[in-house]
Amino acid sequence: MLVSFFSIFFIYNLIFLRDKNLNFFYEDIHLFLYFLLTVTIFFIFFSFDTDFIYSFLSLVSSISNIGISLEFDQSKLSFIYLILVIIGGSFFSTSSGLRFLKIYSLTKYSLNQILSFSKPKNVFMNKLMFSKINFELKEINKYFLTIIIFIISLFVLTSLLSLSDINFESSFKLAILTLMNTVNSSAYGLSDFDFNNLHFLTKYFLIFFMIIGRVELLSLLLIAKKFLFKY
Repeated sequence: MLVSFFSIFFIYNLIFLRDKNLNFFYEDIHLFLYFLLTVTIFFIFFSFDTDFIYSFLSLVSSISNIGISLEFDQSKLSFIYLILVIIGGSFFSTSSGLRFLKIYSLTKYSLNQILSFSKPKNVFMNKLMFSKINFELKEINKYFLTIIIFIISLFVLTSLLSLSDINFESSFKLAILTLMNTVNSSAYGLSDFDFNNLHFLTKYFLIFFMIIGRVELLSLLLIAKKFLFKY
């Protein structure tokens, strides 16, 4: 499952790339540290009343946007698993999600902006750890727009599902899993959800937003802008 979390080129580059510069693996290094920190937190704080293997399987399944889990009650951790689903993995992976590096870059840029106002004499570099790469303002704007589009899509789909006589909690969870192309399971408290009884329009809504979540609406808007506003 972790293969879909890291970059699809990671193993190939690790074996065949001659010049193994850390700058080339900066995203995978960030992802590895994020994965290690998440596993450590789960092991210390969230495995005291359950077997850790159940939590670990759901954790790996969530960060890789696969969604499978064992039939075990993990309702107390469902919200945390949903957050991991939203964060996602690598840019160049088969997983979905907003991508960890986007959220990390936005967070660091926002903190630097706040600190620059509180300490105007200091200079804060928007540089990623373990690399000499600075993220540009244009990229930050794209990342921010991706977050806004996700929030709008989540609100719209949750509203549509709620209007289809699905309770709000299930509608919210199902909207997140649909946009992130993740299977519903006991880890998210939706293992017993019955799709057969849904209205056909609701099923079409789910399919439509699943496509939007997979190809990313921002990409479609940028392509449309290129062809519609040539002059």
